[in-house]
Amino acid sequence: MKAPRVTLEQWRTLQAVVDHGGFAQAAEALHRSQSSVSYTVARMQEQLGVPLLEISGRKAVLTDAGGALLRRSRHLLKEASQLEQLAWNMDQGWEAEVQLVVDAAYPAERLASALGAFMPQSQGCRVQLREEVLSGVEECLLNGSADLAISGISIAGYLPQQLNSIEFIAVAHPQHPLQQLNRSLTHSDLETHLQVVIRDSGRRQPRNEGWLGAEHRWTVTSMSTATKLISQGLGFAWLPRHEIAAQLAQGSLKALPLDQGGQRNAYMFLYANKDKPLGPATRILADLIIQHSHDA
Repeated sequence: MKAPRVTLEQWRTLQAVVDHGGFAQAAEALHRSQSSVSYTVARMQEQLGVPLLEISGRKAVLTDAGGALLRRSRHLLKEASQLEQLAWNMDQGWEAEVQLVVDAAYPAERLASALGAFMPQSQGCRVQLREEVLSGVEECLLNGSADLAISGISIAGYLPQQLNSIEFIAVAHPQHPLQQLNRSLTHSDLETHLQVVIRDSGRRQPRNEGWLGAEHRWTVTSMSTATKLISQGLGFAWLPRHEIAAQLAQGSLKALPLDQGGQRNAYMFLYANKDKPLGPATRILADLIIQHSHDA
């Protein structure tokens, strides 16, 4: 790739001529001589090989090519300015990126609300968001690939910040055989039917959280897949209420009438990487996650 022949300063000069209405006005705005501004634009035209300005009466106006190039140059200068600002932020200790790992059961609405509030304060800091299940979050925290982690399990050696709870409900399709018993269900009733569970994404010590020990078990990798299977009448599962609100309202899912344990409230916790100091962007995002968890 060839090195650019036209500098950012030259594009800035052309913008000033157009925005301020002429060479003299641009020279005053840029604190330069008029001859210097005129030479800069003339040199640009020579380097690019296309006319950028033409004289109409006593005023310099953009050619069609000049207008197209000027529009692109405005984006170029804006990005260059943002790049310099990001470099300054990093010099002040501001992170270029925050690695956020979240349990897949955490409500996307709460997360989106926190990230939406973070965006105008981010100062160019990117967020790398990754979803895991159960111990998969813990592994990311332990191996250092997470700056912040949201998990529903207790992670030894870390100080958790409690977030709001999530309600899990035992559900099946309204026509599922368990629903047709028309009585309160027991643990024994469930053991003889297919249970759908979400696979733990961790590799070191995966958990069978929520599994009853039934002989018939199907394991899937996502909440959405589990919801679709259960909605089609394939087994039963404990699913987060926020994930299945629409299906419950539409009638494709119905809560199982368990005599106990039909509903479970599980708290989520926010953890921070303890092996490196939290930068300002990470702290801001952590505070917003906590705030929007409790506001939800």
